[in-house]
Amino acid sequence: MKRLIVIVLVLGVGASLFAQVPEYRFASGDWRLSGSRIYQNDANAPLAKVNLRVPQSGPMIYEFNARYEDAPRKTHAGFGIHIFVDEAFHGASWGSGNSYLLWLNYDENPITVGIPKGLSAQVYRSFSNTRMDVIESVDLNEFVDVVDQYISRPVPVKIWADGNSGEVRVYDPTDLEYYYYFNLPTKGLRGNWVAIRTNGVKASFGMGN
Repeated sequence: MKRLIVIVLVLGVGASLFAQVPEYRFASGDWRLSGSRIYQNDANAPLAKVNLRVPQSGPMIYEFNARYEDAPRKTHAGFGIHIFVDEAFHGASWGSGNSYLLWLNYDENPITVGIPKGLSAQVYRSFSNTRMDVIESVDLNEFVDVVDQYISRPVPVKIWADGNSGEVRVYDPTDLEYYYYFNLPTKGLRGNWVAIRTNGVKASFGMGN
């Protein structure tokens, strides 16, 4: 049986727990640790990012919650997580080394081909700090009403990813017994870093309220 390695991305669940991560860097944006949460406070930062040094190989679980800190909703905002990052760049960057970015996006006027207007999710493959390609895009507009119910409270994020096979499961935040799954085109993934990032939005992350 494969060993399942569980990572809880504490992201500011108190300084003592956060310190258990061997290394973390507020790479870009305006990040602040407060109590049990970490906040990104710059609503205009397009490439806000915090890097966490986490060895990754085989099956992994990434689990945290995210809360939208802006009101009213902006016309373009998003957040996501880079997984299996080989080398992190500790500054503003479009990509994040060799990695995959799982991204939740709201854009009333998208300019990228294949990204629908409104609420959607994307999977990006990052080849370097300057190059990323969209490999999958999913229209989520049927769930806008559900998202509105969570807009001011923490939304649970749970992702299972197998670096060996490339299979990824993103769990339904309204019912964690269900998940959406897909396969990354790369097998044998390994990484040294994870990055949480936002685009044009104030948001906070943690394990509690």
